[in-house]
Amino acid sequence: MTARIIILFLIGISVYAISMVRMTQDAYIYPSIAAIPQQPIALVLGASIRNGTPSTILTDRLDTARQLYETGKVKKLIVSGDNREEYYNEPAVMKEYLVERGVPPENVVADYAGRRTYDSCYRLKEIFGQQAAILVTQRYHLVRAIYLCRNLGVASIGIAADRSRYANFIEAYLRDIAASLKAWLDIVVLKPTPILGKQEKVF
Repeated sequence: MTARIIILFLIGISVYAISMVRMTQDAYIYPSIAAIPQQPIALVLGASIRNGTPSTILTDRLDTARQLYETGKVKKLIVSGDNREEYYNEPAVMKEYLVERGVPPENVVADYAGRRTYDSCYRLKEIFGQQAAILVTQRYHLVRAIYLCRNLGVASIGIAADRSRYANFIEAYLRDIAASLKAWLDIVVLKPTPILGKQEKVF
């Protein structure tokens, strides 16, 4: 009986936590670039690369961020991703992609320690000194990113970079639901400190 109660309690907590992450962020997601308010910066969250080339998911995020910049919605782009291995550098590839397509290099800031979404949001405030941002990623990921950033002190809004049909969308969506539980635990219970370092100027 006790084990059953514990299991039911854990299920209830998990459902509550995931709901808090995934069902309370819609007000901060805008339907189009035209509709979204101006902000000083956009945070582009990393995704996989292969042989120095962004994946389709990452390309869509970068193209959306470039459009934000070109339409004057933001003045700077911060590209945040994984660079924990010597030959794997998401931020460098992201910056190169944007610069090759006309964004001035001084307006693209690379965050090389965004190993996960929590880290990117945490460092956005603590290392780059930003308290507001437009977040750029796919819709399934955007709700979790907004939850994390807003609870880490960054007044975030978001634009979905859903420009393509993704082959592994269902798998990615389900994985992000599970990651939402971890996001809630990180904010409410664990409160980990990611890799930090010296503060960096954006403007």
